[in-house]
Amino acid sequence: MNLNVNNTNYEVNVPSEMPLLWVLRDVLGLTGTKFGCGVGTCGSCVVLSGNEAIRSCSTPVSDCADKKIVTIEGLSNDMTHPLQIAWMQVGVPQCGYCQSGQIMSAAALLMTIPKPTDEDIDREMSSNICRCGTYNKIREAIHIAAIG
Repeated sequence: MNLNVNNTNYEVNVPSEMPLLWVLRDVLGLTGTKFGCGVGTCGSCVVLSGNEAIRSCSTPVSDCADKKIVTIEGLSNDMTHPLQIAWMQVGVPQCGYCQSGQIMSAAALLMTIPKPTDEDIDREMSSNICRCGTYNKIREAIHIAAIG
């Protein structure tokens, strides 16, 4: 099966029903995407497929063949993506475990709504869980990144 991850083409020999998360982490060594719940409800495993945020823990790798997938590692190779800069500026992470999924969900949001309102952010980010409760800082960072 052919995968394009972070603009690199890979041929992987894995079962078609294997979750994309495990291909990313265990086969390709891209460990920035985290395992949280395993059923697609927490958001720790979010990656981009085009402009869409997908839950890699519950997406079969076969659904991603011949699509462009972007992980947190592919967002920027030098931490200069506006979301990464804003995340650091605001000091969003506490434990940090959910943050790659949060950032990737925020990236999908900004691709579809470049200047989101609080309501847009709350709606689009509501399915990403942060155990530390950094939701206000996440919202602030998204607004900063949207400004540029």
